[in-house]
Amino acid sequence: MDLLEKIFDAGIVGAGGAGFPTHIKLNCSVEYLIVNGAECEPLLETDKYLMRTEGHKIIKAMEEVAKKIQAKKLIIGLKAKYKEEIKALKRTIEELNSKVELFLLDNFYPAGDEQILVYEITKRSIPPSGIPLDVGVVVSNVGTLVNIYEAINEKPVIDKYVTVIGEIKKPCILKVPIGTSVDQCIKAVGDTLIDDYAVILGGPMMGNIIYKEETQKEFITKTIGALIIIPREHYIVERKELPIKHIINRAKTSCIQCSMCTDMCPRNLIGHKLRPHRIMRSIGMSEGNENILMEALICCECGVCELYACPMGLSPRRMNIYLKDELRKKGVRYKKEQGITSAKEIREYRKIPVNRLISRLGLSKYKGISIDGPFEVKSHRVHIPLKQCIGKPSNPVVSVGDMVSRGQIIGKVHRGQIGANVHSSIDGKVCEVSDYVVIQSDDNEVIS
Repeated sequence: MDLLEKIFDAGIVGAGGAGFPTHIKLNCSVEYLIVNGAECEPLLETDKYLMRTEGHKIIKAMEEVAKKIQAKKLIIGLKAKYKEEIKALKRTIEELNSKVELFLLDNFYPAGDEQILVYEITKRSIPPSGIPLDVGVVVSNVGTLVNIYEAINEKPVIDKYVTVIGEIKKPCILKVPIGTSVDQCIKAVGDTLIDDYAVILGGPMMGNIIYKEETQKEFITKTIGALIIIPREHYIVERKELPIKHIINRAKTSCIQCSMCTDMCPRNLIGHKLRPHRIMRSIGMSEGNENILMEALICCECGVCELYACPMGLSPRRMNIYLKDELRKKGVRYKKEQGITSAKEIREYRKIPVNRLISRLGLSKYKGISIDGPFEVKSHRVHIPLKQCIGKPSNPVVSVGDMVSRGQIIGKVHRGQIGANVHSSIDGKVCEVSDYVVIQSDDNEVIS
């Protein structure tokens, strides 16, 4: 069976970002295959664990993918401070006599953003609204490569490694069946140190936030790689709770047009015409300049503008997200610019040190804590979303009352669609089919 068919059958999507279907991404020919091991968000440990322990799978999968996409250069990008991971990967590269190379990055944010990573390695700037393919590159996360290796051996994506840190008794990495509730994950690590809390799904800069009472109704997907438990009154949570009307009013009354949001914007620094301060001015002054407002469409939502750069504590990122939604409702799309995009010379001096960023976020107490694991969680009940990636949801192929086995396909998409197949992560009986397939087993949840 062709590699892309195996990837499609296994339901693989990007493990480290928005979840673009991998069988579509790899249907191309390029010069570079870049594997992202930079763990873009602060505090996360999952990719580091995979590079330490699954290097053989990562590198073997890279070689197979490179054959398929005809890539001549195979590079893993990771941070120079990852000493153990570098040592483990170098050892594996030597053992396999592989042509995979390592590219060592400084410890800055957002080093793991794929467009920033491409520039660091190739010195090619992806054009605004473009993708790595535009400059002859494919980028995949290390977790995606592990899943590709498993797919080659006929194993679908049914488990997820998740970093669990913050206000908990036992910070660790869990290996959990997809569809496990966030509440189960928290209980599996010894519960929380505080009574009232919020949970960041993903990283502190770009992750979504849920509250304690929502943890039983939120479930691990193919793209959630971390749970960060923080006090409910934390600064990050309070910012999320600001209504958009309040954000707009603050832009009108408090934006001093210092342009720090633009000066520090990672996409602006690689040459994109994205100017958050101009957007804030257009909103604040009720100018309604659509040419300016359209720049919001190329924002990557990294959060630098509002969580690091703005001296007034304003929210350009939230404003951009709001504008994106409004413009897309009107059918407005950003027209990809032609010609070569060039990074700014000042960029090298405006990289954001991760340690300083963590301090600004008020998360220093969680930095450098020993992370145990992985511990395997066996769940007796899972809610598996039929949509876990960009594109169409899969169509259920099971009914209430059906008995299913771990790894059995329960949701399908057609090969030509943007979407991904979904598989059962446990043995059990189908209890519900809606936007989720709910499966119940007779076993009790255990952690080992």
